[in-house]
This record gives sequence, structure tokens and C-alpha cells, in this order.
Amino acid sequence: MTSSLLFDNIYKYIFLKNSVLIQPGEMQNVFHQILLKYGFAESKAKKLAEVFTVNTVDGVYTHGVYRFPRFIQYIKDELVKKEAEPSFVSGFGGVEQWNGNLGPGPLNAIHATERAIQLSQQNGIGCVALANTNHWMRGGYYGWLAAKKGFAFIGWTNTLGIMPAWKALDGRLGNNPLVMGVPFNDEAIVLDMAFSQFSYGAMELAVMKNEELSVPGGFNNEGELTKNPAAILESKRPLSIGYWKGAGLSLLLDVLASILSNGFSVAGISKQKSEVSLSQVFICINLTRLSNYSSIPAMLKNIIDDYKQSVPDGDAKIVYPGEGIVQKRNKNMKKGVEVLKEKWEEILQL
Repeated sequence: MTSSLLFDNIYKYIFLKNSVLIQPGEMQNVFHQILLKYGFAESKAKKLAEVFTVNTVDGVYTHGVYRFPRFIQYIKDELVKKEAEPSFVSGFGGVEQWNGNLGPGPLNAIHATERAIQLSQQNGIGCVALANTNHWMRGGYYGWLAAKKGFAFIGWTNTLGIMPAWKALDGRLGNNPLVMGVPFNDEAIVLDMAFSQFSYGAMELAVMKNEELSVPGGFNNEGELTKNPAAILESKRPLSIGYWKGAGLSLLLDVLASILSNGFSVAGISKQKSEVSLSQVFICINLTRLSNYSSIPAMLKNIIDDYKQSVPDGDAKIVYPGEGIVQKRNKNMKKGVEVLKEKWEEILQL
């Protein structure tokens, strides 16, 4: 047995020994009951429970099951207004500004995505800019939502200032996740990425699992690049993707989110006591309006077929954005979701 295989077997033994297998239906029911207990209306509790469960089943634990207790704490602290609804501010053509009124981030984001779809049906393209909202959890959820309905999607959010500008020491940039999605066969191609090499959630999960990062993800307190997630979280110096390029793109996403929504920038959010009052943008494109609509499936097939011809590095598998999500989803739906015991017990105590 090779040393790497031995390590994998030891890791799986340790992780599985400290985890429980939860069926998606059971998980969603637990979330639902807890949300009802904390005063959510039935319809909102049902939708939020679905979002947290879907995110977990798709393998994004950091914005699903492991994020749920923090969401409940935000409710208890009244940072998330459970009864708030998004309100229309202004609009022209296919562009609208909305105020999230500090309501639950996922519900506001679903509303904004669906409104952008409606605008794209009327105008060919729809853009909803949302100010004064809360964390949307996993941005990819909204990319999948639009793409599965047949629309192309581009969306992003700003965040707290948690990432240094290039050659800076303190965090003035958000990691400002960007999502892009297009329909593909019966599923979708969906890119969901933060502008730090690894999101804070991914680094927190690596710490839980006692894992190193696959590539350097930031700097330690001595200013050295490191794969140690705990050291990066301590220094608060995650590395921007593409070095200066990712830092620059993060800045422009913040600028556009603030302008289009008339909401807080990263600088404004960072002055709040917690990560609230975010600005977000949701753009949907009605592909049926394109003159080449009928040929899009064949075009996408040619692109992905060529992409799959890439020569792999060793045993690596070439996958397009979102393909791995489908595989995880199918596996977890059949076998259940492995959750750390201590995290599931923390949720049950709610």
C-alpha cells in the first residue's frame, strides 16, 4: 500500500468515525422545525430549509449545514430581520434597484433572481441590484436556479473587507463571490468563485478536518505564503486569485455592486458590527431571444467535448464548473450526507 493511499484510509477512518450520515429529507425537516421555532412563517421556513439542505447535498457544507447555526445566531441577534421583505426602489427598462431591508439573504437573493428572470422575459436581459441585504449563503444556488430554467446568469455580492489589496497588509477588499451559469443538457455549467484563492468557509472547513490546502492560499504572520489554513485565518491575509488581477477584479465588482444598487461598498460594510447590509447584482439573459438560440446546444457540446480532450496531469479528471456538483449531489441523495457529529449535535441543540 502506498503512503498516500494509507493516509487516505486513515483520514477516512478518522473522519467517518467522527461523523454521522444524515438523509437529505431528515436534514431539511430538522432545519424546517428549527426555523419555525425561531418565528419564521411556514413558507419562509420551508424555502430556507430547502436552500440550506440543497447547498449541503451539493457538497457546499460551509454554506449549508455548517453555516446554519451562525444564521440562527444572526436571527437571535436581530441582524437578520426574519419578517422583512424586499421592496422596490426604482427602475428603468430591464434594470431595477431593490432594498433587501435586512431580510434573510437567501430569500432576498431568490426574489432578485426570479425578478431578473421576469425582466429578461420582457426585455431580453434583466438586472436586479439589491442593497441592504444579508449573506446569500452559496451564490451558486442562484446560478443553478436561473440556468435550470433556461437562462444565462451573472451575479455577484460584496462582503466585509477580508482580503488585502495586492502588496497590502490589511484587508480592504471583499472576496466578493462571482457566479456565472448557463443551461447545459439537463443540468448546467455553473462557476461559483470567491476572489480569495480559498474562501474563508473552505479554510474553516479545512481546519475542522485538520487538512492542508492544496496550494498556497495566503500568508502567515511572518509574511510567507502557506498552505496552512489556520495560519491564514490568524493573519487575515488570504491570497487573491491571480495575485494583482484578482485584487483588481474584486475592487471593480465592489464598485459596480455599490453603484448599481446604491448600497454599501466593502468599506461601508466593514464599518458595521457584523457582515450585514451587503450589495448584490443579479443579471439574467433570455437566451431564446438570440438569433442562434437553436444552435446553442450543439455549440456547447462542441466546446465541452474539446475541453474534455485536455491532456490530464497524471490521474487527474478534467471537469467543467458544476460537473463535480452534480456528481456529489447524486451520491449524497442516494447515500445520505456525512456531517461531523459535533456540528450536527450543535444544530439539534437549537
